[in-house]
Amino acid sequence: MLPQLWFLARFLVKMAANNAVLNRLEQKGAEAEQVIEYLKQQVALLKEKAILQASLQEEKKLRVENAKLKKEIEGLKQELIQAEIRNGVKQVAVPPGTTISAASFSDDVSQPTVVATSPDSKDQIKGEEKKKKEKVEKKGEKKEKKQQPAAGSNDAKPVDVSCLDLRVGCIITAEKHPDADTLYVEEVDVGEANPRTVVSGLVKHVPLDQMQNRMAILLCNLKPAKMRGVVSQAMVMCASSPEKVEILAPPAGAVPGDRITFEGFPGDPEKELNPKKKMWEQIQPDLHTNDQCVATYKGVPFEVKGKGVCRAETMANSGIK
Repeated sequence: MLPQLWFLARFLVKMAANNAVLNRLEQKGAEAEQVIEYLKQQVALLKEKAILQASLQEEKKLRVENAKLKKEIEGLKQELIQAEIRNGVKQVAVPPGTTISAASFSDDVSQPTVVATSPDSKDQIKGEEKKKKEKVEKKGEKKEKKQQPAAGSNDAKPVDVSCLDLRVGCIITAEKHPDADTLYVEEVDVGEANPRTVVSGLVKHVPLDQMQNRMAILLCNLKPAKMRGVVSQAMVMCASSPEKVEILAPPAGAVPGDRITFEGFPGDPEKELNPKKKMWEQIQPDLHTNDQCVATYKGVPFEVKGKGVCRAETMANSGIK
């Protein structure tokens, strides 16, 4: 009887050990599935980033090619005009509002190559010449007005969000400032021929890898300022609190250079904000995200016409700067 009990006991011990091994294997299998799912998500994110980078590079390439073509066309136009002048062809300015008839071009090179079909074209030309003379006569008056601007001419324009030149931009590259641990130096496409250099104090809030090929909102008419030896030509707009900072994101479909507008504030942006007038300091306190994380000025959303509104990722009811 005792040997049977001994074998039974060994059998039960082995069964218990096997169950423990199975439980560990099941646990490892579950962990492996979680790792696989995480890797799939990372691969999907990398694919999206690669597609966005490719589309931005293609767009930038097309913009450069378009600028070259415009320059070549302008050069050819100038060469054509010079060739006509050398051949004795008189150049006639066409008054605004007239049309050009192909049938009126003459085979005689001594005649003008451009003929206005409007019967009143001569009168219009005389009118244009008269206007030019009037402009010359008033030139002195304009200079005096510039030297002594009318009282309140600048103050008449309200200081509101329409003074800000806010645009959609793409942070092409970002790297840490060589002489400042808390600053990034970024190259940002804001729809111009060349990227702008921007210095941002975001090192403690946004990881470097999340700064690459990232869409953002840029304030583009601040006076350029040197920050630790690097001139910053714009400012990245962020939702901000003492504990956290998030870069504002434009709506889907927005492209670099798209303007941010505000319903009810139709004024044109200043060419450059005058630091002495403290315009930014007057406007900034009214910039907030609402309870849906939408960026607003006095409750009016930051909007890209036809594409949507700008928002923070998670920060609601926060200041913006």
